[in-house]
Amino acid sequence: MDEFDGAIEHSTPVWAVFGDLMSGLLGAFVLILVGVLGVQLDLVTSLEAEVQKRRIEEQRREALEKALAVPLAAGRVTLNNGRIGISGSVLFALNSDELQPEGRQLLKSLAPPLAAFLSVNDEMLMVSGFTDDRPVRDTNRQFADNLELSAQRALTVTRALIDEGIPSSSVFAAAFGQEQPVASNADAEGRSRNRRVEMAPVPKTGKAGAGGNG
Repeated sequence: MDEFDGAIEHSTPVWAVFGDLMSGLLGAFVLILVGVLGVQLDLVTSLEAEVQKRRIEEQRREALEKALAVPLAAGRVTLNNGRIGISGSVLFALNSDELQPEGRQLLKSLAPPLAAFLSVNDEMLMVSGFTDDRPVRDTNRQFADNLELSAQRALTVTRALIDEGIPSSSVFAAAFGQEQPVASNADAEGRSRNRRVEMAPVPKTGKAGAGGNG
């Protein structure tokens, strides 16, 4: 009998240790489970935010396409990732910052839908000038370099849009010179594509940018 009681006494610590071990494992499992659920919740929240962001961007794109439906259909402008592109040859003669009649008429047709879009979306319009990589001083000493030419062109377009009704507080100019080419400058066709003006709606809280020879 004594031997039996001794066996029970010796076995008790083993069960206690086993119980502590199980409690520890259960606690660790709960912590891991809570961590996994937390990560999944963060992923779901991030995914929902990204979906909402993409939905808003898509709605903005569709609204801009609708506002510019007529000039887009006529091929007078392009729209790519929210950027409205106009060939420099439509707006300006080579190495000039004076609007051509065709360019002025185009801006006149663009101003009303752009003004309405900016008003509804509480945004600003950034007008960016770009050139090719040919030095302007070779043919026109009026401008120090391509950056100055692109700046003057962007300002010319900005002022024309203001004259046509876009509030001056809703439009600003940016210059990029020969930076950010959309084609190779190795041939005439590519250089022609790089000589351009782009317009892009941006939030009023921050001005972001895009840059034109001709």
